[in-house]
Amino acid sequence: MSKEKEFLEAVNEHRLIIHKICNLYLDDPQDRNDLFQEILLAAWKGYANFRNESKFSTWLYRVALNTAVTFYRKGTRHIRTMAYTAAAGQVAGEEENNSDRSHALQAAINMLTGVEKAIVMLYMDSFSHTEIARITGITENHVAVKLSRIKTKLKSITKRFL
Repeated sequence: MSKEKEFLEAVNEHRLIIHKICNLYLDDPQDRNDLFQEILLAAWKGYANFRNESKFSTWLYRVALNTAVTFYRKGTRHIRTMAYTAAAGQVAGEEENNSDRSHALQAAINMLTGVEKAIVMLYMDSFSHTEIARITGITENHVAVKLSRIKTKLKSITKRFL
C-alpha cells in the first residue's frame, strides 16, 4: 500500500480527533474549516517522520494541537474559543437536573487557556498521563501538576456560576 493511501486511511479513521480540536478552539465554521485544512497539511508533511513508536491517534492529537497553537501564535487568525460542548466531545444524554452543573463546567472550561483546554480534553477522553505528556510535549509529572491546578481552577470558576 502506498504511503499516501495509508495516510488517507489513517486520517479518515481518526478524523474525529481533528474535528474535536477544531470545534474546541474555534466557533466560526469557516475558521474551523481553515484550521482543519492546516492540520491535514501539517499531518501530511510530518507523516514521513511518523515511526509508529506511538499510536497514530496519539501522534495525530499532537500534530493537531501543535498546529492549533501555532495557528494562534502566528496571529494569522484570531482563534475564538468556545465552550466544551457536545460538538467538542461532551458525553451526550446528560440528565436535565445536571444541566446547571454542566453549563457551569462548560463555561469554566471555556475560560481556560488553550493548553489547559487541550489537557482537559485529553483527560476527559481517558488518555493516560503518559499519553497526554507525549501529545503535549511536557513531562508526565508536569501533566499531573497541571491537571491538579486545572481541577482547582475549574472548581473555583464553577463556584461563581452555581
